[in-house]
Amino acid sequence: MKAGTYWPALSVLLVAGNACLGYPDSRGDEWKRCKSIPSTPSWPSEGSWARFNQSIGGKLLKPVPPGAVCHSQEPTYNPSQCTIVDSTWYTYDFHQADPVSNMWQQYNNDTCLIDPDTPCSGSGYPAYVVNATTAMDVKLGIDFARQHNVRAIVKSTGHDYQGRSQAPGALSIWVHHMQENQLHNSFQPKGCNFTIDSTAVTVGGGSQIGALVEKLDKINQTVVGGTSKTVSVGGYITGGGHSVLAQLYGMGADNVLELEVVTPLGDIVTANECQNEDLFWAMRGGGGSTFGVMTSVTLATHPTPKIVAGNIVIASLDLSAPFVWDLVGYLLSQFPYLDSHGVSGYSVLSQNYSVPNGNGTLNIAGLAGEFLLFNTQNVVDMQAIWDPILTHVKATWPTTIAIVDLIPYPSFAAWLDVYYDQNPAGYDGYVGSHLLDATSLTSNITAVGQAFKIFDGEAFLVSGNGTRNAKPRGGSTAVNPSWRKTVVHATNGLEFPPLNVTARQKTLTDINAMTEPLRRLAPKMGAYINENNPGEPNWQYTFWGENYKRLLKIKREIDPHDVLWCHPCVGNERWELHGYQLCPVDGNGKSLTVKLL
Repeated sequence: MKAGTYWPALSVLLVAGNACLGYPDSRGDEWKRCKSIPSTPSWPSEGSWARFNQSIGGKLLKPVPPGAVCHSQEPTYNPSQCTIVDSTWYTYDFHQADPVSNMWQQYNNDTCLIDPDTPCSGSGYPAYVVNATTAMDVKLGIDFARQHNVRAIVKSTGHDYQGRSQAPGALSIWVHHMQENQLHNSFQPKGCNFTIDSTAVTVGGGSQIGALVEKLDKINQTVVGGTSKTVSVGGYITGGGHSVLAQLYGMGADNVLELEVVTPLGDIVTANECQNEDLFWAMRGGGGSTFGVMTSVTLATHPTPKIVAGNIVIASLDLSAPFVWDLVGYLLSQFPYLDSHGVSGYSVLSQNYSVPNGNGTLNIAGLAGEFLLFNTQNVVDMQAIWDPILTHVKATWPTTIAIVDLIPYPSFAAWLDVYYDQNPAGYDGYVGSHLLDATSLTSNITAVGQAFKIFDGEAFLVSGNGTRNAKPRGGSTAVNPSWRKTVVHATNGLEFPPLNVTARQKTLTDINAMTEPLRRLAPKMGAYINENNPGEPNWQYTFWGENYKRLLKIKREIDPHDVLWCHPCVGNERWELHGYQLCPVDGNGKSLTVKLL
């Protein structure tokens, strides 16, 4: 859809039905109507919004799109400010600090880019934002949305490949400033008659992984986290949370001891293994913006490991070498071996990739990656693991090159300061992904190479023994069970030009076609919800496997009126988007009659 276009409010056909994936529709007739948006008569009055703002101490924002400062027809036009925005637009930091912006602009429907020659309006952004600093702020925001039939969404930093933290015309609960923290030498969950003998930290729901890792490093501790410093604990934990540290300590969700959550019914609850157990289970891997708003979380902390890490390149300088994908297939077949020896890391498999080379770059075809080995400072330990692979490669493909540049790091924080994610943001693009186990990587090496030739992406070692042998509190989490046998999390991505509906749909089609060979390699393995796209086929099974049925039951119980809705998210089958408006469907996926009040 084009920027600045508001879709007309339309009535839709009545089709009787009251079931959804086997569970009864408990909403009642009052919910058989579309969510209110600013263009409908049912939208709350200015007086209602003013009273709500007063009730939360003036924390209600009505922000304008951040790109509006570059558009001369907009009231906030400011050439000096535009220069600043233009220079930072493609950074994570800019978008995470803005109350309505998102890292990937198609989720705001490109309605106000920084290009002054494009349209600008606020129609693709949330209408209002609660700048929450307490759980009570969140509760009052959720209550207002529920009582006025307004769609509610949750944003912390907007680092969300699925766009779940954005919705046009919604009330956004912005938890970005909830960043308090408290350290524990041991931790007793509320309502439990025992103490967990583990160091821990309780942090606000808007806390960012990078800042938390940096703080804990001062006391030689760390938490399980990824490499993007702007990722917040809320989206990370609810998605499961992969990490190079998972090799030692399991996934982010495996390390949760307790949560404070505001439910869609407006209750502020504690969830742990002794109370609200279903919610505790669902919030750890069941997906963000679905079961409630995480206002705080207590995480186990761990001694920060010493690390040997560095860049490893195994490739051909002849970009057209006929053996490149056989080489890639062999190298990927060795990832289970690397994983079993405690190696973590991130790698690119490509027929044309640039790597640093002195003061310039070198174009290679093959593998280039950043790999880590924990609890050592001796580079010989890492070299010894790779030597058999390098020997085989040289004997089989004599013209290949191998670059192994290893450096010891005193802590995870020290490594992260060098290797944190510095990719651009602020553009339009989709990612695809799939999980691969040892069998899929080793059964047919030629097929693996050919699959990655089409996939054209990356292979992450971010699972390991710590994930396979994890013992999360309460016995289990909602994380896709496939993670417990995953060796490689494979990802790819494509960009597309803004304001081009055809290109957007083609990109979504292309990214899923590129991923299909990996689905055929590992048809029962699924994918990671946090690094994927809204077009993933059979997403309920792909993202949650056998856990989906239980998650759906919990969703129906905790959010009977679907105050929180997103895609692809548990229990979203009862609604569909009509332009910018969310409208109900029956149990057969057919639209219900609605009167747009």
